[in-house]
Amino acid sequence: MIISCGFICVFAVLINKVSLQETVEAVIGGSVLLPCSSTEHDLKLQDINVHWRHNGSKIVYDIIEGSHSQEKQDPVFKNRIETFPEEYESGNFSIRLTNLTRTDGGKYICFITHSSEQPTVQLIIKESTAEKGSISTEGETEPEGVETSSPWLWVGIVIVIVIIIIIVIVYFRKRSSSHSWAGGHDMRSGTHEDEDIINQS
Repeated sequence: MIISCGFICVFAVLINKVSLQETVEAVIGGSVLLPCSSTEHDLKLQDINVHWRHNGSKIVYDIIEGSHSQEKQDPVFKNRIETFPEEYESGNFSIRLTNLTRTDGGKYICFITHSSEQPTVQLIIKESTAEKGSISTEGETEPEGVETSSPWLWVGIVIVIVIIIIIVIVYFRKRSSSHSWAGGHDMRSGTHEDEDIINQS
């Protein structure tokens, strides 16, 4: 009975730790706020120890007794972390990560000592619209605002115009030739009639 109670208590703590998870999205080259806050508001500045970790191993940032500690910080995060020291006593240990790269994506855990809370942030990195527009290799998208079909569109328009002009020319030629044939026929028939009148007279 005691064992089962202990197991349930440990399980409840674990659930509490993994349930504090957020998902945030950002673009390459931009910045993102990674939230971390504690509901325990009676924290003393000298007792505050917070450890930010990336994918469980890389040291992102450490707050030791309320002060910054960058001695063991992973080189990839050097000069890219912004913090908010004035918010520490209120339980806010969020950080801002700048100059984002594709490799920054993943899971960030905020370990708060003397607390059962371990806020976790899942960071999803997306390509910026500018980068998408600059892709022009085969099989990929063309720069935005450029229509790949525009040259063929103009060729089609020119062909249609030429066809219309040819049809109009042919039509008018047939019409003029039919009029000239009819006029010649009338003239010839008129000549025969005149000859008949002269002969009768």
